[in-house]
Amino acid sequence: MKKFLVLLLMLFFANVAFAVTSYDRYGQKTGSYRQTTSGYNSYDRYGSKTGSYKKTTNGYNKYDKYGQKTGSYKTNSNGITTKYDKYGQKVGSFKKDSSGRITEYDKYGRKVGSYK
Repeated sequence: MKKFLVLLLMLFFANVAFAVTSYDRYGQKTGSYRQTTSGYNSYDRYGSKTGSYKKTTNGYNKYDKYGQKTGSYKTNSNGITTKYDKYGQKVGSFKKDSSGRITEYDKYGRKVGSYK
């Protein structure tokens, strides 16, 4: 699941046309993201839509497969992307450095991990 989230964040940070697929260590497909005119759709390993991410002025809103808002991602001027739940409460944050590494923090600002 973490790998899938990192792929999504890379799409957010890249801000270019993309479709990406995630695989597990055995080479089995675990899911994918595909760009749409308004953001991205997410799909499970079988190609069934699991949700969507709609672009906003400063990030993305996240929706489940039924169209209900489940959270959001907002990026500030320092390049920090903060994740919020459906109630607007901060869940965590992510920052991409100049080398392309993405560092994840919990809602208190403690480092959780980093990905590249």
